[in-house]
Amino acid sequence: MVRPWEADPATGFRRRLGKTPQELGVTTDNPDCPDIWELDNGDIAVIGRDLTESLGKHLPTGVSIGADERLVIIPRSMMIAAKPDIPNV
Repeated sequence: MVRPWEADPATGFRRRLGKTPQELGVTTDNPDCPDIWELDNGDIAVIGRDLTESLGKHLPTGVSIGADERLVIIPRSMMIAAKPDIPNV
């Protein structure tokens, strides 16, 4: 069965959405910074903590995680900071 959407592994990073992790105080400047990026093809990349194993066991009804997908968590402050960069359409 063909999926209606596939992630494009050949796309690149266009721009950060919101503020840097350093600006938000959600990192120690180590390579473990959460982040949100718009890709060249318009898709969104999220860098966060993988909680697929722990939270994936408690998904709401009708929600699922595919074998090639992960449940990623980012700080609330990061999503709020990205809101002005996210189009309404």
